[in-house]
Amino acid sequence: MISESKAVSPDKSGLPPHSKHPVATATGSVTITLTKQLIDLSHTISHGLITYKGLPAPVICDFLSREQSKAHYAPGTEFQIGKIEMVANTGTYLDSPFHRFENGRDLAQLELTSLADLDGRVVRAQNKGERAIERIALDNLDVKGKAVLIQTGWDVHWKTDRYFEGHPFLTKDAAQFLADEGAALVGIDSYNIDDTADLSRPAHTILLGAGIPIVEHMCNLKQLPAAGFTFFAVPVKVKGFGTFPVRAFAIVERQSNDPQITQITESD
Repeated sequence: MISESKAVSPDKSGLPPHSKHPVATATGSVTITLTKQLIDLSHTISHGLITYKGLPAPVICDFLSREQSKAHYAPGTEFQIGKIEMVANTGTYLDSPFHRFENGRDLAQLELTSLADLDGRVVRAQNKGERAIERIALDNLDVKGKAVLIQTGWDVHWKTDRYFEGHPFLTKDAAQFLADEGAALVGIDSYNIDDTADLSRPAHTILLGAGIPIVEHMCNLKQLPAAGFTFFAVPVKVKGFGTFPVRAFAIVERQSNDPQITQITESD
């Protein structure tokens, strides 16, 4: 007889909060737990950060300081209201079709289903000495409806001059394959998904032309499995904007004897 036992209680939907995929054994009862692990895939935005060469760094300051706020509230009550001035292409950010095409969808028009709770796949593309990520790197990969995240390892150069020069990029043929096969979203941990020397920007043109959002300047992709995770990269809902920073992250479920939610974050 096959039976199963889970170490967690079901929620109101009837599903256990740490597991969507119960495991059974033919030898009797077994107690297992799937722990949810949150993996941060975003760089930290800070005052003076240069994300893209030639674009200004963000200016982050107080609009209302804690000291100033004391005049407006009861004794012992204080607040800080921050102010930030920055270009949209700062930190880890998402491009919508409007970034490339005048009549494309802007951030406010993107469906949440194209940005959140996406089944994810990681492409390991750390080819030493090879900048171009060719179509062959995607062979045998099921990308339909998936967030396809390309790990180049270039994020190790973040906040150095090296980051701006000689970065890995996606070729036109590889971008066309992802569009033709119906990828939901494409991300990369590099300076640009295109070769910046190619002023036609084929990867941006093909992917955004197909309505596929792009996330650039990612990090921590080495912490993800090749498959078996869900991906989230939701920007603020700004009308008339094509690009904005996101807190990109993934949820990975792993077997564990300790039921809890853990987090891995990048240290910037």
